[in-house]
Amino acid sequence: MDKAFKVHSKVALQAQGELFTEPAVKFLVALHRTFEPRRQTLLAARQDAQRRLDSGVALDFPLETANIRAEPSWHCVPPAPGLEDRRVEITGPTDRKMVINALNSGAKTFMADFEGVLHCPCLESSKYLMDVSDSSAPTFENMLNGQINLRDAIRREIDFETGGKKYRLVEKPAVLIVRYVVLFFCST
Repeated sequence: MDKAFKVHSKVALQAQGELFTEPAVKFLVALHRTFEPRRQTLLAARQDAQRRLDSGVALDFPLETANIRAEPSWHCVPPAPGLEDRRVEITGPTDRKMVINALNSGAKTFMADFEGVLHCPCLESSKYLMDVSDSSAPTFENMLNGQINLRDAIRREIDFETGGKKYRLVEKPAVLIVRYVVLFFCST
């Protein structure tokens, strides 16, 4: 295991073992080493932009992209297969029972919600700790177990039993969309 990577948490140890394999850790460390300087630059730019907005400067598109917006032939790519019809969509947390119920709900798509910020002790300001979704508490344990649940759902190996009731995927479940709003690496 790369010495640059250390998990300090003692929760979800089984999920940690399944997710933080040697290749996965090497990938995460490479991502961090490659993009950490740029991430810090973007975070600083985000704080500068917030200060400008707080001082009353209006939100607008960048002037340097005006030619793109004015180009009449510019188009977005069409939606990916399975995402063309999102008239009925359900959004929810990634705990095992909810994933199964959402995928079986009859909705066209299920947006698994990882929105939020994990607590990071290296942050001095608590404002980074309050971007929390209304459907999934962003605890380290929830995030890791959510990954396991989505992996199992994609493999069609997800099931759950409680109080004598069994949950498993239907033949044609909803299309799974995963929403990650914030990814945080902590360097302490």
